[in-house]
Amino acid sequence: MGTDTDGLKAAFEAAYGRPAAGVVRAPGRVNLIGEHTDYNDGFVLPIAIDRQTLGAWAPREVRQVTFRSAQGAGEATIDLDGQIAPGEPKWANYATGVAAGLAARNLPLVGCDVLFASNVPIGGGLSSSASLEVATAKALLAAAGTLDAISGRDLALVCQKAEHDFAGAPCGIMDQSIAILGQAGRALLLDCRSGETKQIPFDDPDVVLLVADTQVKHEISDGGYAARRSQCESAAATLGIAALRDADVARIDAAGTDGTLAGKELMRARHVVGEIARTLDAVEALKAGDYARFGELMYGSHEALRNDYEVSCEELDAIVELARGREGVYGARMTGGGFGGCAIVLAGADRAEEIANAIADGFEQRYGRRCPIFATRAADGASVLA
Repeated sequence: MGTDTDGLKAAFEAAYGRPAAGVVRAPGRVNLIGEHTDYNDGFVLPIAIDRQTLGAWAPREVRQVTFRSAQGAGEATIDLDGQIAPGEPKWANYATGVAAGLAARNLPLVGCDVLFASNVPIGGGLSSSASLEVATAKALLAAAGTLDAISGRDLALVCQKAEHDFAGAPCGIMDQSIAILGQAGRALLLDCRSGETKQIPFDDPDVVLLVADTQVKHEISDGGYAARRSQCESAAATLGIAALRDADVARIDAAGTDGTLAGKELMRARHVVGEIARTLDAVEALKAGDYARFGELMYGSHEALRNDYEVSCEELDAIVELARGREGVYGARMTGGGFGGCAIVLAGADRAEEIANAIADGFEQRYGRRCPIFATRAADGASVLA
């Protein structure tokens, strides 16, 4: 089944033998720029997209919660009066962790059944995990009648902790924040240190964002992500600062010249500090409608992610190369944690289809398969649908 409300309600009734009481949604996201800066107390600039996770729910008399996916992959059951711990199936740990986090904040939870359906590509760098976490939170709060009990940054922190503790992925706060706080036609400038947000217009009808999925799957809990986070923290400690947010490009260059930083730590710091600067520059370009400048910053971001952060891959590089220099393309870069996933292309709306076809054709010539490409615009954050 798809991710339409009526279809999910029908699937819920077929699965549980009674009608759903409600449906919630939470979007995936694309990060326009500001990659691997969130856990360095930096700035990020994501949008919520129109790919989403839906959660249909209905209360049950016993104080247990069951999670199922319309895509199959098993069921998880938790006892609200017992210890909530990770288990099987692994996908459900993202949801189970959210339940544990809400309970730890002494928010009243009730027994319920929840059925999820999602069209956010898993492992595609579009934050399918945060989409699931936020949809879980909204479903559990709706079932308990306490939707307004926790929101905004506090809810994002609950979902982030679920990913850390139950899924073993030390993610930053960006993904959960945009899934909650996204607004249609706006990109979210998020200060990951203070939590301050600014909504930046991203609603020009003449510009479209293309998302190209390499279909190379990554798993950020496999160690590559954690290793880079650790390298960043070590570099900051060596510099005597709280986080790489507190350094500037000149200081990193000097640290590389005098040997204070070297090797991987220097490379990681160079990317992060440069990326924070690029993100703030990109906001000004977006405000001015200077898409050519924004595109230059996208290319600079990709090059740093490829060379200094080492999280790109051959297929991501190929999409950026296929886009670069093509008429109607402003810029392109990988998006998300890396090691596969998606690349994004900022393009003129009048040439979007032609550009998408050219990229897919070129990708197929190299790899013997087409990369799925879809257009998206900035969408709203999580909401209750029914």
